[in-house]
Amino acid sequence: MKKHILPTLFSCLALLAQAQQEQQYTQFMFNKLGYNPAYAGSSDGPELAVLHRSQWLGLEGAPNGQAASYTQPMLNGRVGVGGNLARAQVGITTNTTFGLAYCYRVPVYKGVLGFGVQASLRQVRQNWADSRLQATQPISTDAAIPTDPQSKLAPNFGFGAYYDDSRFFVGLSVPRLVQNNIDFAETGGILSREARTAFAMGGVKLPLADGVELTAQTLLKYVKNAPFDADLNFNCLFQKRVLTGLTYRTGGGETSAGGESLDLLAGVYITPKLFFALSYDIGLTQLRKFNNGSVEATIRFWLNPSEGVETQNPRDF
Repeated sequence: MKKHILPTLFSCLALLAQAQQEQQYTQFMFNKLGYNPAYAGSSDGPELAVLHRSQWLGLEGAPNGQAASYTQPMLNGRVGVGGNLARAQVGITTNTTFGLAYCYRVPVYKGVLGFGVQASLRQVRQNWADSRLQATQPISTDAAIPTDPQSKLAPNFGFGAYYDDSRFFVGLSVPRLVQNNIDFAETGGILSREARTAFAMGGVKLPLADGVELTAQTLLKYVKNAPFDADLNFNCLFQKRVLTGLTYRTGGGETSAGGESLDLLAGVYITPKLFFALSYDIGLTQLRKFNNGSVEATIRFWLNPSEGVETQNPRDF
């Protein structure tokens, strides 16, 4: 029975990969450079972030992803540079993306407005030799079905704008503008293209009591011909040391009228320069009957601020 289920599951997950393409992260607030190149240089000094996500635990071929980003300010904070490396896998499809970001930052009112550009290269790979795939008929009867791994490179570029001060941030971006042809076959019409995803983010920090701060923030995602998604997050930071949070993710399509997931988050500053967080997603769609939720982990590390760079906002923001 399992042999018949897996091909169908892989096919469905492959369609999901083409429709969504960009890996979603519950801890999006710790991976802003992955969404917006104009975030580059927003930290007080060099910042390194690493994330891992395992989605829909217990479901064969379910999505998983890893991301690493580095950013730092330069020229007294007027310029920001950064790079990110991301890997997203679903079924037999793996997308590996490397990007470089540049941002020019202008003081505006009480904060800084940045305009960023990004150049990136993505490898799209499908492993048709995966041993879990089971053919329903001899491969020789259909030459269009590959038997070996297939891959393709897709260069791209994008842009973004990002404003932040000590209590507020907002950003808009389209990190990959070109809708590349990602068909592996070179003949016939184009069946698959990269989806152009637009992101909007924003947040505000509010002091609740002595040593307690609440941050409310959101990430909005739009892809043509796909359900609109929004992540709504509330984090509480206690004594600049312990973080707790709750996120609600809308979407879910026709499988749920109550959204996609409810996510719990906890983090701690192990040292003032080293932060670690874990989150767990409780699914709200019909798919929750077939998996054990999703987990995510983040590590962030800050180096000493560059000489002459003035602090624009606390690191936890």
